[in-house]
Amino acid sequence: MSGQTSASTTRPVQRSTRDLTKVAASGWLGTAMEFMDFQLYSLAAAIVFNQIFFPEASPAVGLIAAMGTYGVGYVARLAGAVYFGRMGDRIGRKKVLYITIALMGGSTTLIGVLPTYQMIGIWAPILLVALRLAQGFGAGAELAGATVMLAEYAPARRRGLIASLVCLGTNSGTLAASGAWVVLVSVLSEEQLLSWGWRIPFIFSFILLLVAVWVRRSIKESPVFEQREDVVDGVALSKDEALHAAPAAGQSTIEAALHQKKGKAFLIALGLRFGQAGNSGLVQTFLVGYLATTLLIDRSVGTSAILYGSLVGFATIPLMGVLGDRFGRRPVYLALTTLTILFAIPMMMMINSGNTVLITVAMIIGLNLGVLGLFSLESVTLAELFGSRTRFTQLALAKEIGGILATAIGPVLAATLTAVTGHWWPLAAMIIGYSLITLVSAVVSPEVRGRDLVRLEDAV
Repeated sequence: MSGQTSASTTRPVQRSTRDLTKVAASGWLGTAMEFMDFQLYSLAAAIVFNQIFFPEASPAVGLIAAMGTYGVGYVARLAGAVYFGRMGDRIGRKKVLYITIALMGGSTTLIGVLPTYQMIGIWAPILLVALRLAQGFGAGAELAGATVMLAEYAPARRRGLIASLVCLGTNSGTLAASGAWVVLVSVLSEEQLLSWGWRIPFIFSFILLLVAVWVRRSIKESPVFEQREDVVDGVALSKDEALHAAPAAGQSTIEAALHQKKGKAFLIALGLRFGQAGNSGLVQTFLVGYLATTLLIDRSVGTSAILYGSLVGFATIPLMGVLGDRFGRRPVYLALTTLTILFAIPMMMMINSGNTVLITVAMIIGLNLGVLGLFSLESVTLAELFGSRTRFTQLALAKEIGGILATAIGPVLAATLTAVTGHWWPLAAMIIGYSLITLVSAVVSPEVRGRDLVRLEDAV
């Protein structure tokens, strides 16, 4: 093997506009499905799961328990990020994306047919957690893989805009899930919702799974993966193989990438992820339950606000991609995080006013500034920070570790703090804290706009 060279040294890897369109559709469908699945679950956890799977607990304790089942999925996502991330860097992006979407979608559909606590007792929440773990294991590399594929396909000058299509997929999924819950809580009675209505969106997600699997069958492998200097016959060399092959082939870039001290780019990526992940858990998940259980406001207010915010996001997401391509990633990061910090306290004051208009406006602005805008930037920036040899693994780990530390733990911590203090200030403090971490990370980050993604080494 040491005498072979990679495909990239013998021919340039070309992809047509049609190929890019297929990958864009695949990424959009996959991330739409992932976030629809997770948003369906998160809203169900906030609205009905405490009564269906934890009926013997008090409302506050039941909400904490339901948020806990929401959080365990992020632990599984981390395991999936490690397992499938390494596989994606080793054998290619396409094969991994085919596996992850099947695992993720199948688990979500099965949640819709679970027996309740009244039917089988303690086994109901146990089975719920088991499916949540399987769902998370598949989802752990789905978003990272779709992000990597789109970024590696995109022309450098339009990379931010094209990579933002992943975020449009996530926003579409959030919108579909939020819309489904808006209809359910508006049309069905409490009894109908708790007995059978909550199952409908989970079961019907199977249709999207079939479409996504069909689309992914026809996409081609990432041109960056095929062009890497350490890829031989469609499989990346192991570290030992690459160290042996590089001198013989005169490929000093492989040696440089292998000997580069890792960690700096990863820590920056983790910090950039933290603000978006933490704010997402609070705005899109916890506040919906907070409005219903703590402020005793109709459930439809929170779900409708997320729905409207997601609609506005269809303009916010590509706009942030364009601005990042025009002015660079760092300036846009700095602007968004600063605005989120300044808006945190006014947002919570508006939400706790009890006025449905103010609540809706606050959640729309908070969602687009602190979640969707940052997400659009995050997709392309993290891909550009990492070298192509370990891009899939590092990007997946940064997203999922950030998800565990912020998105998963955040709602549980928020539920606990608000129950203990009886006040809204911990929520504002958490939003400010999450956003400050991302602000500092953006300050110390190098500007990576337009970086050559074939390079094996990290940006720092």
